[in-house]
Parts: sequence; C-alpha cells; structure tokens
Amino acid sequence: MLDSEIRQHVIEELEFEPRVNATHIGVAVANNIVTLSGHVSSYVEKLAAEQAAKRVKGVYGIAQEIEVRPPSDSKLSDEEIAARAVHAIKWESATPNGVVQVSVHNGWITLTGKVGQYFHKYSAEHSIHKLTGVRGVTNNIEVIPDVTITDVKNRIVNALRRNAEIEAANIQLQVENGKVITRGKVSSWHERDLVLSAARSVPGIREIEDHLILGSK
Repeated sequence: MLDSEIRQHVIEELEFEPRVNATHIGVAVANNIVTLSGHVSSYVEKLAAEQAAKRVKGVYGIAQEIEVRPPSDSKLSDEEIAARAVHAIKWESATPNGVVQVSVHNGWITLTGKVGQYFHKYSAEHSIHKLTGVRGVTNNIEVIPDVTITDVKNRIVNALRRNAEIEAANIQLQVENGKVITRGKVSSWHERDLVLSAARSVPGIREIEDHLILGSK
C-alpha cells in the first residue's frame, strides 16, 4: 500500500473515531511510519488518536507528536491533578496501596516507587490516563519481583499458545534476570499488544524490551 493511501485511511479512521476530534490533528506517512501532530484537548484523546492510527492496515510504526492542550475552563492545578491521580491509582488500579508516588509539573505526571510485579506498574499508569488536565505521563516505577520464578519463559510461552489470536511459533522470547526481550513478527498491533499483555501478567518480570516487528508473515 502506498504511503498516500495509508495517510488517507488514517485520516478517515481518526474522523471515524468518536473519542477523537480530528480537526487539529495532522497526519504524515513515510515508509509505513505515521507521524501524528497537532493538538487535542486531553491525554486520553491523544492515546485514542494513536490507537485509531494503529488500526489502519499497513501502519508499521507511530511517531506521536500530538500536544495536549486542555480547555481553559477545565484546567486544574498540579496539586489537584496529583490528588486525583493518587485517588485513581488507589481505587482504579491493581497496584498495592501506598507504593506509588505521584508528582506533577505543568500537567505532566511522573510516577515513582517500587512494586512487586510489572503488571502493577502498568496498571498504575493505565488508571490515570483519563484524568482531566493531564498532558502526559512518565512511568518511572521500579519493579522488584517479590517472588523468584524459574520458569518465567515457559509460563509466557504457554500463555501465548493458549491464545487463539497469537501465532506463538513466530514469537521468540529471551528472559534474563527478570527482563523479557520479545522478537519476531506479528500481523497486527492487536497481536503485539496481546503478546506484551501475556508477558506483563507473569510474576517475576521487572522489565520488558519489545522488538516485535509488524508486518505480513
């Protein structure tokens, strides 16, 4: 598919996505890599725009350059955003209470702390995406596994094999000291997300390094 065709399809998908106001979003495509620019009113809208672009066939990568500009009537102070983030992490995530610290500067949230599972790190960040006033998130939470599991790789491989949507034979995994490195080829962003989700769910993982390639098998 030509880059010009991909660009047009991405534009149409952004206009079709009800969570996104595509009016102020620019789209450029070079060698199957999409660059999204412009501005939106919320962080969750920025993420929705990226997800919409990923759904388009032929998109192999995203350069995310969209700026979040909250409407003037919905702007919150950093203190208010921090308080809401702490509340969201406590009540809307699987992360244990009291282990994550939140700091906010000009609407940008930074998460720190130590958790026992990689899934807890992911869950804490995911719980704050929809908060009003958030411009971006930096997740510096450190994962220190609270259990030692010797068959981490086997657990992930078995999870991939159980999932009918994943062609496990095309995925290579390398596990060293709690770090998982993924390689291979997947046919869609959805399949890639399923692979990473399987890795996040296994206790003993502290870091994931993703080298999966998107393309036809």
